[in-house]
Amino acid sequence: MLRKAVRAGSFYPAQPEYLRQEIAGYLKKEIIRRDAIGLIAPHAGYMYSGVVAGAVYSSITPSETFIILCPNHTGEGKLFSIMTNGMWQTPLGDVPIDFEFANKLEAISKYIQTDHLAHLYEHAIEVQLPFLQVLFKNFQIVPICMGSSHPSIYKEIGEEIASCIKLSQKKITIIASSDMSHEGQLNETTLEKYLKYHDRLAIDAILELNEDELIQRVEGLKITMCGYASAVAMLVAAKQLDSQKAELIKYTTSWDVTHDYSYVVGYAGIVVHR
Repeated sequence: MLRKAVRAGSFYPAQPEYLRQEIAGYLKKEIIRRDAIGLIAPHAGYMYSGVVAGAVYSSITPSETFIILCPNHTGEGKLFSIMTNGMWQTPLGDVPIDFEFANKLEAISKYIQTDHLAHLYEHAIEVQLPFLQVLFKNFQIVPICMGSSHPSIYKEIGEEIASCIKLSQKKITIIASSDMSHEGQLNETTLEKYLKYHDRLAIDAILELNEDELIQRVEGLKITMCGYASAVAMLVAAKQLDSQKAELIKYTTSWDVTHDYSYVVGYAGIVVHR
């Protein structure tokens, strides 16, 4: 199956030359590149979160396969949906699915099911791909869309992913596609003391590689981090793969672009490595 690009021309340019040019403007040349076990990258329109995505992707080395976990914004499809074969289209070309890894993961998982409906109009994986295409060559992806469930299931999925990676000979990086807090009707004071404060608490838990603290803070304080399920699964998997450190590469908000307090979203780029 060819999963067609649905956000080209809205979240990012549809013309290849303009898309490459825009992404090049977000990439960082003077940055230390490390092998990443996992990372968190935002998934908004590039004008809002491209600077964060560019910084975090600039800081990693290539992998053969990128497992990309994202939230289900549309509500379509299975609760935990994986595409196990086919290609993903972007203006820069088609990206193949790692069918071998995807099928093995689906086979051992208690929760992940083969399903394409959840992915048809979900943007959170699609917007990651052009950055990977500009930076790297000959990679494959494993796209997984995660719905809302009990946090213990997110952790189990992370364990399943780690088990599959341990059996693979490939170099694999896990991407958690997530924006941070989403809040409306803010002002200068509440932006700092509410949205950024909540984001700092969530980010600190991630930097401590503490998925339980992340769950407690998101659930207890109702932090509106849309991809926190993906982040929990990534953290659990990364720790089982001997990760020792997480680094915040960049944080910003939509306010920094729009100066509009009526609705603000936070964006964080974080890399987890050995």
